[in-house]
Amino acid sequence: MKYRILIEQDEDKMFVAEVPSLPGCVSQGKTRNEAVENAKDAIKGYIESLRKHNEPIPPSISEEIVEIAV
Repeated sequence: MKYRILIEQDEDKMFVAEVPSLPGCVSQGKTRNEAVENAKDAIKGYIESLRKHNEPIPPSISEEIVEIAV
């Protein structure tokens, strides 16, 4: 499954990763890579919790990146 994460660096220089399609699923790390890995763990835990509570799982994303000349 694929989920989009948004990563921003906060005022304490920590990288915060948020998963828009999974409300409240947020993680962080000292580096961007650490934040991504922690976000993967958070997503797995979130989905496990949804399954445990028999809640619907948001679908995996499919996206394309296009390049245009301006």
